[in-house]
Amino acid sequence: MNKAQLVEAIADKLGGRQQAADAVDAVLDAMVRAVVAGDRVSVTGFGSFEKVDRPARYARNPQTGERVRVKKTSVPRFRAGQGFKDLVSGTKKLPKGDEVAVKKAPKGSLMAAAAAGGSRSTVKKAAAKKTTAKKAAPAKKAATAAKTAAAKKTTAKKTAATAKKAAPAAKKTTTAKTAASKTTAAAKKTTAKKTAPAKKTVAKKAPAKKATARKTATAKKTATRKK
Repeated sequence: MNKAQLVEAIADKLGGRQQAADAVDAVLDAMVRAVVAGDRVSVTGFGSFEKVDRPARYARNPQTGERVRVKKTSVPRFRAGQGFKDLVSGTKKLPKGDEVAVKKAPKGSLMAAAAAGGSRSTVKKAAAKKTTAKKAAPAKKAATAAKTAAAKKTTAKKTAATAKKAAPAAKKTTTAKTAASKTTAAAKKTTAKKTAPAKKTVAKKAPAKKATARKTATAKKTATRKK
């Protein structure tokens, strides 16, 4: 059975050949796109389609028997479901009349899939994204903590270096102030020593003046008496 014959086989059930052709094209296109994107398309009772990666390997040319290097590639793979296998092997008999050979999806499953994002592959992608985000969160926190610790260490080193540089300058300033105060005190002591003898000399001269005044008064009295 080819594609045209498949369309003819389901045309009566879908209301016409054109509707059947559109339905077949839509189903095949959706399946191919999903498998190419790396999703797994699973149909209960029929089978699943998925993308498989094959590593580079050596193979033999069937015509010449020559060993050939085969590059890494990806291929589609179909795995038949158990119901399909049972029908092919004869374990189960095909239903007669218009009854569908493939097991129908349970009620409510299609609505649940649509509410969750359309398909199982979409749900798996969302779950994978959440898992990746959870794994990345601790790594980000660890990186932030490491950066903060490094910044604190750098700040502490800079502060210590600044304090060390400031300490000698403060010592020099204090020494200079001490020396200046000592010089000022010595100058004051010298001035006090020089001033003290001068005051004593002035004090000694004062009695001499008194003695001179007394002699003058006595001379005046004597002169008056003689007259």
